[in-house]
Amino acid sequence: MLVGIDPVLTGELLLALDGMGHGDCVVVADAHFTASKLARKHLVNLPGLSTPRVLRAIRSVIVPDEYELFQLGLMAPTRDDLLEVQAELIQAADLGRVTISSSDHAPDPTSSHVRLLSRQDFYDRAATAELIVRTGESRIYGNALFFKGVPPSRPE
Repeated sequence: MLVGIDPVLTGELLLALDGMGHGDCVVVADAHFTASKLARKHLVNLPGLSTPRVLRAIRSVIVPDEYELFQLGLMAPTRDDLLEVQAELIQAADLGRVTISSSDHAPDPTSSHVRLLSRQDFYDRAATAELIVRTGESRIYGNALFFKGVPPSRPE
């Protein structure tokens, strides 16, 4: 047992996260997502967990990529407002102050950018991800794209 590591982070998941470089994408997918079809490198199954819970665990060991156009991508719901699961995903990503938009241009450079993507754009980006984590999340639109950043340097 590793000390200080979220128990959601299995050895398989930690290995895949560690192998990712900055700018690489991890998809945290709900149970409805076509993960097996889209996974090109790593697919990890965590069927008993929700997507916000898994994203929170992943976020405990990696930082967001500040060089990406957005730090968190969500599939745009068919209605105008965010769904509860999406609000939970934003909270789990722990991005601080966020701006939510459906364009590549963050209106406020001092905040993290959450982008709402069309269903097809989400799938296209997910198909290039280094890692897809399929969860047991049963709520629709419970999917997220998260980009791994570079942790701050530690003095030696």
